[in-house]
Amino acid sequence: MASQGQGNQTSVTEFILLGFGDLPGLQVPLFLLFLVIYLVTMAGNIVVIVLVVTDRHLHTPMYFFLGNLSCLEICYSSTLLPLLLAGLLTGDRTISVTGCLTQFYFFGALAGSECLLLLGMSYDRYLAICNPLHYAALMSGRSCLQIAGGSWIGGLLGCSITIVPISQLTFCGPNGIDHFFCDFIPLVKLSCNDPLLMDTLAIAVCLIFSLVPFLLTLVSYICIISTILRIPSSTGRQKAFSTCSSHLIVVSIYYGALLIAYMFPTTDLLRDFKKALSVSYTILTPLVNPLIYTLRNREVQEALCKACRELRFLRYWQIGLLRRK
Repeated sequence: MASQGQGNQTSVTEFILLGFGDLPGLQVPLFLLFLVIYLVTMAGNIVVIVLVVTDRHLHTPMYFFLGNLSCLEICYSSTLLPLLLAGLLTGDRTISVTGCLTQFYFFGALAGSECLLLLGMSYDRYLAICNPLHYAALMSGRSCLQIAGGSWIGGLLGCSITIVPISQLTFCGPNGIDHFFCDFIPLVKLSCNDPLLMDTLAIAVCLIFSLVPFLLTLVSYICIISTILRIPSSTGRQKAFSTCSSHLIVVSIYYGALLIAYMFPTTDLLRDFKKALSVSYTILTPLVNPLIYTLRNREVQEALCKACRELRFLRYWQIGLLRRK
């Protein structure tokens, strides 16, 4: 910490991410656990992106958005997990103020983008099921690019609303962040400024980028479910519901954890519970998303099986060439 020259007040130059530091005997097991989660998350989402790009049967709006979601999850995990893994491995959990603000910005931007992208995916399913005759016209390639691009840009711009005022905060100690990454609420708690304005800003941003998309998604799925229930054949109902059930599961897990973590006040009783929820929407959600979409989606399963068969054929062909030589 560097002196400001105003009495005994000092300015914090780095933070300590306390995270899981209160579990010293579990540092190695936690490192191995999060390392496996990170590798599986990266592999699973990369596989989804490759399938969506290479298989022409998946060149539809729904899978275009799914590929964007997987790309977003890769960025999301890479923003948080490498630093967490380094801290668990070396025991050095310090991070500079600039690095902390940078991590918070990208985390917040990607979280906002994911909320908007999930809303765009629900709109796609709403049009496909509730308005199928106009689906092709309304969900054109240009519309898909606008929705996906708007989600990414909206998240980046939305987090800029918070990163500018939070970068103006004064941190004069203590410098221990009771979290495993740099988040808005722990940073505001460590500042010497009046937290009222920042808390109001946090609630406003959370309402715009979390609660409003969640409510719109909820309305769209109420319309979807009511339309599905009116389908006369049970086979038709099952087929229609299978196309949106995976997305509904992802939305429920992600929004549920996110809203509880940010909309409810942080008390001593809820602090550890909120930290567990943070693990859910920052680490586990990017892990389970490709698994949910793969295990519950027949078209993705068929594309994956086809890719495996082609790889097996290529391997046998290479072995045959080597034997001839």
